[in-house]
Amino acid sequence: MASKFLLVTVFVFDLIAFLLAVAAEHRRSSASVATEANMEFCVYDSDIATGLGVGSFLFLMVGQLIIMAASRCLCCGRALQPGHSRVWAIVFFISCWVAFFIAEVCLLAGSVRNAYHTKYRTYLSPTPPSCETLRKGVFGTGAAFIFFTSILSELFYMTYSKTGDISLPMRGDTGIRMG
Repeated sequence: MASKFLLVTVFVFDLIAFLLAVAAEHRRSSASVATEANMEFCVYDSDIATGLGVGSFLFLMVGQLIIMAASRCLCCGRALQPGHSRVWAIVFFISCWVAFFIAEVCLLAGSVRNAYHTKYRTYLSPTPPSCETLRKGVFGTGAAFIFFTSILSELFYMTYSKTGDISLPMRGDTGIRMG
């Protein structure tokens, strides 16, 4: 039986990660060109989205670590009884790791790119400086994959907990067990 406390705890961590990613998307840095003594340079506003992205990254990682520690990462735990629950547990395990990886890459890349600010100035140049900022949607994509990770990891844990332990001998079982 799946632990309801564990599922609620992981849901709260994933919800916080999702909300931080959405907030980071809305608070991305923006830039404008300023002129001072015939020199043009970029002026950036608040850099809070970087911190929000890193916070989202960490909360999602903690949620994933809790689920994987409880299930012993599927590979180090008990042997699973053959059947549909085992197949679905493996499918959800692989899917939640893929979604987790994509979410973490989006959050980390978005945080790093949002923190990057161009620092050069142009002097008597006809073209203004390129004030590069983070593209719209990077943190939003991370938030979407946080949502997918949350659903898939909780489905993984529920199907994992439904599979039975095969430590007792079963009739007709001719397999070789180790230990």
